[in-house]
Amino acid sequence: MNKEQMPSYGGQAVIEGVLMRGKSSVAMANRTPTNNIVIHREKLTGIYTSNLSKVPFLRGLIVLWDSLGLGMRFLTISANIQTGEDEKLEGPMLYITLIISILFGVGIFFLAPALVSGLIARFTTIDAWVTNLFEGILRLVLLIGYLWIIGRMPDIQRVFMYHGAEHKTINAYEDGQELTPGNVKSYSLEHTRCGTSFILTLVILSILIFSLLGPLPLHWRLLSRVLMIPILAGLAYEYIRLLSKYLSNPLVQLMIKPNLALQQLTTREPTEDMIEVAIRAFEEMKKMEDGHQDLSGI
Repeated sequence: MNKEQMPSYGGQAVIEGVLMRGKSSVAMANRTPTNNIVIHREKLTGIYTSNLSKVPFLRGLIVLWDSLGLGMRFLTISANIQTGEDEKLEGPMLYITLIISILFGVGIFFLAPALVSGLIARFTTIDAWVTNLFEGILRLVLLIGYLWIIGRMPDIQRVFMYHGAEHKTINAYEDGQELTPGNVKSYSLEHTRCGTSFILTLVILSILIFSLLGPLPLHWRLLSRVLMIPILAGLAYEYIRLLSKYLSNPLVQLMIKPNLALQQLTTREPTEDMIEVAIRAFEEMKKMEDGHQDLSGI
């Protein structure tokens, strides 16, 4: 099977572990405080198997939910593994945490730049097109600044190391290599389908589209930014999906350079034991995708 025929596997880093996602299943491997590796496996149902997942532009909503919903839930499971049963976060508290996280992201990266630029437009004579462009640039600066700041925190640096292990593992698999720590560690920290690329593409598209909306009253400016998020997600997904089919094209290689460059903020060189965790997650996911994993009793 050549690279073009391979399924598109993905994943994300979690606390002391890696989540790997296939078309119909996910598997997460975590390093416990006692240095064991534990596995959590699930079959994907509902929205993941609906016709929505096959509709261009609408399927980008699934990617958005993947980042916000599924990703947050598995991140919480990984945190529970590290803290133990007594400090477990689940039930209503888990959903409250998820909602607060979504509101925080929308507020900081979409509403705050729109509010600042809207106030500038209201109380100055600066052209609305200029303030819209300023809004987009401010959104991009906030994103880069946020990633740079959290990347300096020791705990987040370990998460970013696991992110690097996830990328290396998928790169090695797509290159047809046997998945061993020794083989995987030589591969790139960058990957074209990374969620970081999705977020950057979404922000860049927001600069273009919001600039075209022209002057709006402040309340419509804020509301439009929220309502446009699903549309931007759909466009960003299709853009990345299209470019991934033509990676050998020099123009495409130039176009994806900003996405790959931003991944330098969200990945770090992993240790071999981290790569081992990423490999275990990938292998467990692949077993389920191939129908070789019994989920009874999980």
